[in-house]
Amino acid sequence: MTTDRAANSAGTATVTATEKTAGTDETPRAHGADSGERLRRWRMVLGADSAESTGCALTGRDAAMDGALTALYEGGGRQPGGRGGSGRSAGLGASAPSVARWLGDIRTYFPSSVVQVMQRDAIDRLGLSALLLEPEMLEAVEADVHLVGTLLSLNKVMPETTKETARAVVRKVVEKLESRLTTRTRAALTGALDRSAKVSRPRHHDIDWNRTIRANLKNYLTLPGEDGAGTIVPERLIGYGRAAQSVKKDVILCIDQSGSMAASVVYASVFGAVLASMRALRTRLVVFDTAVVDLTDQLDDPVDVLFGTQLGGGTDINRALAYCQSRITRPADTVVVLISDLYEGGIRNEMLKRVAAMKASGVQFVTLLALSDEGAPAYDRDHATALAALGAPAFACTPDLFPEVMAAAIEKRPLPVPDREAQG
Repeated sequence: MTTDRAANSAGTATVTATEKTAGTDETPRAHGADSGERLRRWRMVLGADSAESTGCALTGRDAAMDGALTALYEGGGRQPGGRGGSGRSAGLGASAPSVARWLGDIRTYFPSSVVQVMQRDAIDRLGLSALLLEPEMLEAVEADVHLVGTLLSLNKVMPETTKETARAVVRKVVEKLESRLTTRTRAALTGALDRSAKVSRPRHHDIDWNRTIRANLKNYLTLPGEDGAGTIVPERLIGYGRAAQSVKKDVILCIDQSGSMAASVVYASVFGAVLASMRALRTRLVVFDTAVVDLTDQLDDPVDVLFGTQLGGGTDINRALAYCQSRITRPADTVVVLISDLYEGGIRNEMLKRVAAMKASGVQFVTLLALSDEGAPAYDRDHATALAALGAPAFACTPDLFPEVMAAAIEKRPLPVPDREAQG
């Protein structure tokens, strides 16, 4: 029996929460001492309609978990294609108190990762976005990147009584992301900045021995009296520069704020704040839809950046790139990162010409279809192929990979394009 619950990611995660049954694609036949337990697990996965076929009645904690799942996946708010047949009408109801109770229940019975999935499903399936405008509701939810995206999309209609609570929820998520991403990002980019700054008369501890040896191989001398032994006379020393004092790179983050890019906007804002905190980098953050907004002045607080965005609307990549191009003063020392699904509503040929012109001037141009944990979204494949032909392959990037991508761009070496996501 295939059910809405079993097919849903939250329902699948529930199998783990109830000690998932050993791998099998068929309803288990009753055999041995474990048959009752196996039937109980299948009953939890398949829902109330399987009660008769499994012959299993749930009690206690199992019954409470089943009730929370039924309210979401078998209620009156189910989407077309959901199962029917039982005539049951559960659902979360329209009132904030009933939803708040349900949120409390799922946090009691399921791990945080499952709670986040179920919350997203409740918002999508049952239209609970409006209830998020109530402070009491915001205090009850499990905060994650996707919830932040939903709150940002509601920002313009959010009453003042809710905004402070919403900011507190967003700040909680941002602080978690910063603690996870800051150290690795700073370490990767500091190393990249050091390696990108070659100096000809380095101090001893700043010598890049690998480059120095390669540059002086022609000066190899065989030592007298030694069978094949020799030495290299280093006429020219190559070393790392001191990034914080002698190297300055410009980074421009150009972020598509259309509704499908919500998670990318959240992560990019956090990374923007991290990059802006590094003295060796001069960071600019630009968001766009059909208009272009420069949020660089707010980079000291990514929460301010996020509330300065306006998710939704059209897309004019060409206009955004024109603005970024006008802010480039040192092309050879500039990295431009375009984060967009590439559905261009502006002038396509002009967009590609701008990318080509920036690359010809020495700009390192990076195209990310997404900056999130979800992988590649729907995107314009023709534009991705055209950008790849210009030497700017478009690919989805996880937050954990982003520091490595930026380090490669700063050092002007090939980007670590994931094989499965590479386009062109």
